[in-house]
Amino acid sequence: MKIRLTTRPVVLFGGLAVLALLVFLPMRLVLGLVGLGNYGLSARMVSGPVWYGTLIEARIGDLPLGDIRAGLSPFQLLLGRVRLGVSGAPQGDRPGLTGAISTSRYSQGLDDMTGSIPTGAVFGPLPINRIDLEGVTLRFDSGACAVAQGRVKAQLSGSIAAIALPQAMSGTVRCEGGALIVPLLSQAGTEGVTLNIRGNGRYRATLDIETSDPAVAQKLGLVGFQPNGAGYRLSTEGQF
Repeated sequence: MKIRLTTRPVVLFGGLAVLALLVFLPMRLVLGLVGLGNYGLSARMVSGPVWYGTLIEARIGDLPLGDIRAGLSPFQLLLGRVRLGVSGAPQGDRPGLTGAISTSRYSQGLDDMTGSIPTGAVFGPLPINRIDLEGVTLRFDSGACAVAQGRVKAQLSGSIAAIALPQAMSGTVRCEGGALIVPLLSQAGTEGVTLNIRGNGRYRATLDIETSDPAVAQKLGLVGFQPNGAGYRLSTEGQF
């Protein structure tokens, strides 16, 4: 039995060409077209098609993400939303990132992101060297925090003013006054870090230490801590 194609050859081949273009469209080109770079996403090299590409030495602002596999969701594209699923390989004792980066005309954020991000000196002089995400979902609408859920743990290193600090602090993210608030507390409850992050990438980070020891208070004052309630606070500001 013969099957007759009623579609004209020029239309058929044109449709196949469009389909091939979509299937093999380079990830590098699409990232530029959808403007994810405007939200701080960059990479030393991008390879592969849009549905299963690779970002080598990817970063969000000054935060390194490592090498990650990435692919756009076709269903979300139909809804006018760019959703870039990411999957990173573990690096040493750090788990790779898994989740998604999403953006539309008026919003951007993270979807169910889990993994570890080294921070280096981004929050200096605060000695935070790593941020661990656990099921973190964020959305900024027109620059204001609209959705925030999930847990964050900060890994700290060394000491400050010759005072030993806890190795880790953790807390649950929330929106407050249009900003993303990440309140982190030590197990003892006497040390805490609070991150206040705006939709434009500006942040304010504070380290609070409670103490009633005059000698400790004097050491903290010498490195810039200011009295704050029952303790002392050191603040820093910057942009990712």
